[in-house]
Amino acid sequence: MQRPPFLPLLCVLLASFAASGCTTTPHFDRNFGRSVDLLRAQQVINPQAGLNRDPVTGLDGKAAVAGYNAYQKSFSAPVPQSGAMTISLGRQ
Repeated sequence: MQRPPFLPLLCVLLASFAASGCTTTPHFDRNFGRSVDLLRAQQVINPQAGLNRDPVTGLDGKAAVAGYNAYQKSFSAPVPQSGAMTISLGRQ
């Protein structure tokens, strides 16, 4: 019995498709990590901010300490929850 003529061609095509999955990806390897570097660079407003030695103006020390203490106190004494099934739109 004679084989159909397309069978050897089909075997060669399948082998070439299987071998193409084993190739390297130099284009992807070369650009690996660039998206993370680009995202990090886009999130920085002023890259030279660390070189500026001028003191920051705005909030004095006493106001900063009071604000920080109020922030810390909010975690030590949380607002009590009323009921588990209560839905409200603000503090009561």
